[in-house]
This record gives sequence, C-alpha cells and structure tokens, in this order.
Amino acid sequence: MPATPSTDLASGAENEDTPRKPRIALALGAGGAKGLAHVGAIEELEAQGFEIVAIAGCSMGALIGGIHAAGKLAIYRDWVCSLDKFDVLKLVDWSFSFAGGGFIKGEKIIGTMLDIIGDVNIEALPIAFTAVATDIEREREVWLTRGSLFDAIRASIAIPTLFRPHVVDGRVLVDGALLNPVPVTPLIRESADYVIAVSIDGPAETVQPVEISAGDAKPKGGIGRLIGRLLPGNELKSAIMNKPSEPGALELLGQSMDLMQANLSRLRLAAYQPDLLVQLARNVSSAYEFYRAKELIELGREKTREALESWHPASR
Repeated sequence: MPATPSTDLASGAENEDTPRKPRIALALGAGGAKGLAHVGAIEELEAQGFEIVAIAGCSMGALIGGIHAAGKLAIYRDWVCSLDKFDVLKLVDWSFSFAGGGFIKGEKIIGTMLDIIGDVNIEALPIAFTAVATDIEREREVWLTRGSLFDAIRASIAIPTLFRPHVVDGRVLVDGALLNPVPVTPLIRESADYVIAVSIDGPAETVQPVEISAGDAKPKGGIGRLIGRLLPGNELKSAIMNKPSEPGALELLGQSMDLMQANLSRLRLAAYQPDLLVQLARNVSSAYEFYRAKELIELGREKTREALESWHPASR
C-alpha cells in the first residue's frame, strides 16, 4: 500500500513539508558468518534515510533479516560482537553421527537466539518478512511467511550434511541457498520504491594472512587436539595442532558450496535484477568465523556506503 502524507491533527490539513523516506524491500543472501555483514548493511541503509518495509532472507540472511524485522538487531549485534573463538565452538551441538541428516543438531544455536530475542509469529512482525528454504523431498523453493519466526529461520539455515533438516508443516526443509541464494523474487510483490539486494557471493579477492597472537594458541593436550579436529582448517586449528594450515572437511564443503552458490546467485540476479546490488567477496571470511563479527559488520557498512554513493536511482 503506498504511503500517505502525514496529517496535521489540529487543522486536518495534510502536511506535505515532511518528505517521505524512500521505502525499500531488502534481499539478504546466504553466507554463514559472512552474513554478519548484513547487520552493517541494514544499519547503513537506515542511517542514510531509507525505510525498510520488507525483507526476504536466505540462510544467514534469514537470521539477520528476521531479527531486524522483530526489532532486535541491536541486541543481537551486541551479543555476537562479544563472542570469541571458543564461545562460537560452545554453540555447536555436535551429533557425532549422521543420524538425522546433519553433524550439527542446531538446537543450541536456535535456543540461544530464543533466550536472547524471544520468538514471535512472522505475521505479527512490523516489517514484512520471508524466510526462503528448500523442500528437499519435493525439490522446490519454499517461502515461509507465517508461523514461528525461529521455525522459519531454523529451516532456512539447515545447510545440507552440516545442520539437520527442519520439519515445518510436514515438509522436510533445508537451506534456501540450494535454489535461491539471494532471494529477490519474494520481494517483487511488495510495495516499495526500490529493491536492494546484499550478496556475499562476489568474486573472490586476494586476502592477507591473519597473524595469530600467542594468546590464541592453546595447549596441545587432549582437548586441544579434539577442538583442532572439529574446527575447519583455519588459523586457530593450525595454532592448536602446531601444523601448517590444511583444508578440513568442513572447509572443503564450505568452499564447494560457496562456488556453486556464487554461480547460482549470478544467474538468479541476472534474471531478477534489484535496483541496487551490494556485493561482498565470497572469501571475506570462512562460514564459521563468527568471532570476527565487528570486522564483518563494519565491512557490510562500508560496502553499502560505497554502493549508495555510486547509485543514481531513477524515480519510480
């Protein structure tokens, strides 16, 4: 529904002196920890005077978008920025078997979000919200627009083989990135001035190696070896195991999915072009580096600011 001018209650006359904020529908793409950049993107868009009236999110984009739609983004940002590497590890409830279709149950992560933020029905949110998931049995994309917000988010983040699938209304749902990594299509129906998409599937960039401080290295005893086996092949694992960095199974899975996701995103965005695309390199971090929250949030803010500065939107 189009916005109406504000009304002077004393005179009954319309006040046309107050300009209406540009209304945007926002698509937030998948990306694991890289999706923390969405926090900075949202904050920069609002700082520059845009009003977000609808959000469609996939995987981490669904998590960040749903939390913002619930009005709790600042609470989530403060919490995630307080995490260190071992706090992240403690949030992972490993199943140590493939029963249920995933190595991580996911209940601990969602339970923590519920404790921090609380749940709400999507239809009660002040911002229209769609979480995109994949019905793995029917082989089709699913748009979740009603019911429990965190049921929808849990389904959208269910990365195959990593997180267990989530059942909603009898449907076995997994990560929406399998079919629609940057979900612009659910926003076509929304009444907004512009559609803006934030994708973390851009071309890989050359990155400088991160130096590990002495405080990051842990003893190479039994617990250290166990953590080293569970973590992806990153700097922390190398410090614990005292070995050169090697790609672990999860890292190889992540890199493979990133490559497939990037190609699918390119095709989908070519078919359904947003008015503005904010794009980050797909290798800005691994999918598991939530302890880099402050850096990734600021990167999202910076890239959004750069995109807005070079954008000359046509009036609608």
